[in-house]
Amino acid sequence: PKTPHSSPMPDSSNSLILKSLLLKLGQKLNEGKTKQIFELVDEPGHVLVQSKDQITAGNAVRKDQMEGKAAIANRTTSCVFKLLQEAGIKTAFVRQQSETAFVAAHCEMIPIEWVCRRVATGSFLKRNPGVKEGYRFSPLKLEMFFKDDANNDPQWSEEQLLETKFSLAGLNVGRCEVDIMNRSTVAIFEVLERAWATQNCTLVDMKIEFGVNVRTKEIVLADVIDNDSWRLWPAGDRSQQKDKQVYRDLKEVTPEAMQMVKKNFEWVSERVKLLLEPKACGRVVVLMGSTSDLAHCEKIRKACGSYGIHCVLRVTSAHKGPDETLHIKAEYEGDGVPTVFVAVAGRSNGLGPVMSGNTAYPVINCPPITPDWGAQDIWSSLRMPSGLGCSTVLSPDAAAQFAAQIFGLSDHLVWSKLRASMLNTWVSLKQADKKLQACSL
Repeated sequence: PKTPHSSPMPDSSNSLILKSLLLKLGQKLNEGKTKQIFELVDEPGHVLVQSKDQITAGNAVRKDQMEGKAAIANRTTSCVFKLLQEAGIKTAFVRQQSETAFVAAHCEMIPIEWVCRRVATGSFLKRNPGVKEGYRFSPLKLEMFFKDDANNDPQWSEEQLLETKFSLAGLNVGRCEVDIMNRSTVAIFEVLERAWATQNCTLVDMKIEFGVNVRTKEIVLADVIDNDSWRLWPAGDRSQQKDKQVYRDLKEVTPEAMQMVKKNFEWVSERVKLLLEPKACGRVVVLMGSTSDLAHCEKIRKACGSYGIHCVLRVTSAHKGPDETLHIKAEYEGDGVPTVFVAVAGRSNGLGPVMSGNTAYPVINCPPITPDWGAQDIWSSLRMPSGLGCSTVLSPDAAAQFAAQIFGLSDHLVWSKLRASMLNTWVSLKQADKKLQACSL
């Protein structure tokens, strides 16, 4: 089959169109209400996800064409998956291929919709009479629904999912896999919630799906995340909602009403690009007492880089040149860039205390440990005079992580990397435990 037809695009998207036309498509693997999935002949293990201009509600009880929806949905999905991937979340997304299609890893889909809720609204209220709209879930409320249009996607329990014993792409979906999807859904929601908050927009709830990568046999976030997938309330105000609920609520589908729905979808697709932009650019300034500590400092710089944080290395001694130390400090205080200082000094650490006593910025001691005097040297970083608030962290990686946690309070992209790292560590422990149990048995 040829590449699915798409409507004419502006000149700016010509390169994407040409890329899509060059793809050799194999058989159509699946077709849903809003997209088609095609095998890619020249990229084994990958598929083309082609969006449609169709919009539906109530399991396609209501169904309409919305010109341009395919491009809008594809832009939204591509931006969302890029945000999640840059954070470190494992997804099936590979690249945006055209205005209306993207390339993804071929997955066998787990037929469950995972729904995460921060605010009670919609179907939750119908199923839980007595709960008022706007009730806030802390922690998040997690639900799952079996994908079955004929039965209106019934809600399932974890027990039902486990007892079904799904086996997809050679992976048996058991307790470990269900726990991973459960934990991943919460992390994904929190990353996107934090991102949308930068646009003064409340992520009310969201549905996602997972698949098993046919090549790697691992569970990854798959399908799409577009304006059909969530509820978004600007300023937390339901009357300003920008998601598909506007379409669901239409009493009559008129051309004017569909234009309003389209404008909402376009608003989301434009705003979602802004989620990829950092809100506050910070830096770490590492001060070392001597270049003999350079290897230790380079580890801090490398770890900062993994969080997308700029790191500068400087040499200064608070004992031998206190005036120069304070001059360097003033240099980084004067340009308005949020800064965390890391003091790397062994033996008698005067660098951290002098910095902490003379700046309102955070200071972290990260002394290099030597095998002979290491234990004694640490005390010079721990025993601070009163009025000083510098912390002491021994590991270079941990010092960078601590700085990232400080910046993450105001930069959602740094926070997202920290959150994804927590998830990935938890998943690796879960998988290691499963593997060990299998060996024991």
